[in-house]
Amino acid sequence: MELYCKEHPRSPSAVRRPRIMIRGGSCVALLGSTLEDGIAGIGGSVEEALRAFDLHYLESVRSHR
Repeated sequence: MELYCKEHPRSPSAVRRPRIMIRGGSCVALLGSTLEDGIAGIGGSVEEALRAFDLHYLESVRSHR
């Protein structure tokens, strides 16, 4: 996570710092208390999960405008 955030310092992941969890062989980046209530990114690696989180976060911001 630190390397991704260093390489993408203005990304939602770097600014919001989601929790990283491993679930059933997948990495999950989660901001919030649950997958249903929060913003999450899921991938095969931490970097993929953070990339997915960034996309979902930006989609969420755009849909609330």
